[in-house]
Amino acid sequence: MKFSEKSTEEELRRDLVRFCEWISRLGYAPGTSGNLSVRLDRERLLATPTGMSKALIKADDIVIVDMQGRLISGAKKVTSEISMHLAIYKDRQDVEAIVHSHPPIATAFACSGRALDEVLCQESIMTIGTVPLAQYATTGTDEVASSLNPYLPKHDAILLANHGAVCCGKTLLDAFMKMETVEHLAHVTLVAHQLGTAQPLREEQIQQLRRARTTYLENAGRNGSELRH
Repeated sequence: MKFSEKSTEEELRRDLVRFCEWISRLGYAPGTSGNLSVRLDRERLLATPTGMSKALIKADDIVIVDMQGRLISGAKKVTSEISMHLAIYKDRQDVEAIVHSHPPIATAFACSGRALDEVLCQESIMTIGTVPLAQYATTGTDEVASSLNPYLPKHDAILLANHGAVCCGKTLLDAFMKMETVEHLAHVTLVAHQLGTAQPLREEQIQQLRRARTTYLENAGRNGSELRH
């Protein structure tokens, strides 16, 4: 997408508020946790500020930062986790938006040292693929970028050890839907193992699904809802 075709700043601010409300309603952002961002252009980001409930954020609360995380515009302070967003944007030029949140079941996996790398249902391959677990990194430090870097080339959804999850996409809707899917897959995995008869797909079945997914994306004309894995 060319930047001339992107939404206006006003529209992007409204989108950020809308998806903040959604992750709050879903219970993915308790207290002041979680943060979202979107590219305004190649030099600037719109991002949620620090210390605010996502249910209460308004369009005027959104801040503008440069690609070094420095505040350019806004009355609030930028989130201390902006370094995580910057690491993704710098490594992935195709990414336009990022959602970081703490969906409870997926976060429990992250706090148990478990990736979502067991393919139990077709949906995982048809959507986000496996979800790796990045090693523990202290929030707001350079460790965050180092922990994410090994996974960024091939994954749009990553669990953060003892922390939560981060998803990126072509739009805020794209990133948000990936976060929803991460929590869904975590729930399915948890319940399947509680039942005691989890049955992962075989490699040949996974390959068939990947071919089906490629065909689906081609038929859909790669209309912006495509996901990487």
